[in-house]
Amino acid sequence: MFRHVVMFTWVAGTTEEQKAEVEAGLKELPVAIPEIRRYEVGRDAGINPGNHEFVVVADFDSVEDYLVYRDHPVHRAVIADVIRPILASRSAVQYTL
Repeated sequence: MFRHVVMFTWVAGTTEEQKAEVEAGLKELPVAIPEIRRYEVGRDAGINPGNHEFVVVADFDSVEDYLVYRDHPVHRAVIADVIRPILASRSAVQYTL
């Protein structure tokens, strides 16, 4: 099993509507990309200052399946159309379970 974790922080002034659009767009990906085995997205609980604001945790059977997801046109469109316009910072890690 291979896991991808990515965390986002949004630019100042990002609206709740924009945040909801990111969440909705990402939640559609498991339907479009069958290589995804498990997919969770969520907003930070707001308990600790300085945290990122949003997280994606995605599991795949293999590195190759992750690469399909990474490069999939539907995934790339969500990044380009709804994430990148409000993105202040991003951190990611991939690892084998």
